[in-house]
Amino acid sequence: MPRVQPTTPDGLADAVVERVLAHPGRTRVLLDGPPPTGPEELAARVAERLRVAGRAALVVSAQDFLRPASVRLERGRTDPDSFLDGWLDVGALCRELLRPAAPEGSGRVLPRLWNPATDRSYRADYEALPASGVVLLAGALLLGRGLPADVSVHLHMGATALERRLPPDEHWTLAAHARYEAERHPDETADVVALSDHPARPALRA
Repeated sequence: MPRVQPTTPDGLADAVVERVLAHPGRTRVLLDGPPPTGPEELAARVAERLRVAGRAALVVSAQDFLRPASVRLERGRTDPDSFLDGWLDVGALCRELLRPAAPEGSGRVLPRLWNPATDRSYRADYEALPASGVVLLAGALLLGRGLPADVSVHLHMGATALERRLPPDEHWTLAAHARYEAERHPDETADVVALSDHPARPALRA
């Protein structure tokens, strides 16, 4: 049975930073978890520590790489299968962010692509990621879909806790999260797994 070590949000960030610092060149990190687990908040904590350690860090939200509404909502606004398999623009993430951020990549990365609120391009400028820079991609349902990464983190929240913490108007996504856990096994593939039923009191799983 896996060992579980209680920690804090800061302790979790330190554990992720330790993993990242083991990679001296450009490093791509996936921070995966349903919204109530706070993957973007974790990414911000990790980025702050990396900068103190002398590593440039770029936090990117997966929400800024969704497909246009005409594509992702083709089967309706509340289709859980489309939410799992069709909302994220995997091709654009690989092409514009993760492949250029590889150790052998160009370092020319796009921090955000599509604004889901306006359903228009952000028209963001490309940024130059230095040779020791780190990209932190944060969001939900990221693992098991071929996104290239050097370090992966999964924030696990059980079904009961997720139902309790998600806003009622997002409960239609519960089936997608359940499929994700059952079919893509993020607990088994991530380098770092944190049990996050209570995000203020996470526990690292060995």
